[in-house]
Amino acid sequence: MIEAASAAFVDRGFAGTSLDGVARATGVTKQTILYHFQSKNGLLEAVLSEAAQTLRYELDAAVASASPGWDQVEAVVRSAFALAVRRPELLGLLREVSRLGSPQSDLVLEVLKPSIDRAIGALEQGMARGDFRSSDARLVLLSSYCAVTGVVTDSVALKGVGLSLDLRVAVKLRHSLLDFLRAALLETL
Repeated sequence: MIEAASAAFVDRGFAGTSLDGVARATGVTKQTILYHFQSKNGLLEAVLSEAAQTLRYELDAAVASASPGWDQVEAVVRSAFALAVRRPELLGLLREVSRLGSPQSDLVLEVLKPSIDRAIGALEQGMARGDFRSSDARLVLLSSYCAVTGVVTDSVALKGVGLSLDLRVAVKLRHSLLDFLRAALLETL
């Protein structure tokens, strides 16, 4: 149900998604959805929670698998792009949640905040150690997040520059973001 609802929310937005449509897509009744989620808002909250937890798990696993410094930055970018190719609707949904505002965006932020704080801390520690050029770690992180979620999930922007998301394009976008981060964090050391 969550997977079908996630796809519906991304494709049609919150207002354009009906519980009847989600029920048809999953082969259950609308009453079954209401039993588990109480309302369309409840279903949206479950979808957003799952999406944010998946992103957090993927990024935290990438950080844990790499050495501190540039290796962690590269591992996180690779993980984010792999997730974007595997589950583009997930990142698209997280991008769109900001349009909904509270309480939905607060729910996503609550799940992601520990990872955000760790990422900012890791960048600041790298800057303090001299691994990275000194800059505002929050802005570096925000620019990276926007590049991944904004470009990879925005089919209109991709189409505008003559691209569509496939593995080859995702790899080029990943390399472009890593070049940007390399310039922002390493170039003048």
